[in-house]
Amino acid sequence: MSTNYENLIVELTAPVARVTLNRPERRNALSLALMRELTACLREIGASNEIRAVILSAAGSVFSSGHDLSEMRGRSVNDYRRIFDACVEMMTAIKNIPQPVIAEVQGMATAAGCQLVAACDLAVASEEAKFATPGVRIGLFCSTPMVELTRAIGRKHALEMLMTGTPIDAGAAVEWGLVNRAVPATQLREETQRLAEQIAEASPLIVGIGKQAFYAQIDLDQAKAYDYTKEVMSLNAMAQDAQEGIGAFLEKRKPCWSGR
Repeated sequence: MSTNYENLIVELTAPVARVTLNRPERRNALSLALMRELTACLREIGASNEIRAVILSAAGSVFSSGHDLSEMRGRSVNDYRRIFDACVEMMTAIKNIPQPVIAEVQGMATAAGCQLVAACDLAVASEEAKFATPGVRIGLFCSTPMVELTRAIGRKHALEMLMTGTPIDAGAAVEWGLVNRAVPATQLREETQRLAEQIAEASPLIVGIGKQAFYAQIDLDQAKAYDYTKEVMSLNAMAQDAQEGIGAFLEKRKPCWSGR
């Protein structure tokens, strides 16, 4: 895998990959170049048999300030479409790769930066982190961040954030469901790594099946969701790792995963 990126630091220590946004001098603003690099990086990780979980972190004191506003002035509508297309591709790549992606949020995450946290499968935040969608205050409503935000925290909380632009702290982010937990800043890296390694103990094949099924069923009505997931489970049960896991449980031993 490539680790040579202009806007990212990529550390591959199987079974966990750490991908760090590396534009601290620009508050890790999501430039078009950064978004394209992150999408390519995630897709490459997604094809790896060695990596079982991904941590998405950021250099400096800010997780991400959102889109790079220096790219948002005086452009054509096609230029703006190109930027938001790249943003959607990046968010979708997080969902599409089989490995769980965990946001490690050490500081402020605003606008598309908040969207990035919401798009990740899991998130651990420093108690010092804050989250906001303040686009309304500069005349650019956070419409694309709204997609991930509403699916993470629900309508009323999302609309409050979107319509006021007021930041919420890490405690509220946990209570509202935007992040899984908040920990002291000194424990953030350790806690995120612990979560990633815990996930990596399971069969990568089975985790990938489960992640895909989760997002496929989440917006279906209950009957269709059951129709879909019972078929997924039936096929899952045929997997070598499923039979190994069941056997290991019954025989009271540790399973040996093959990824098949």
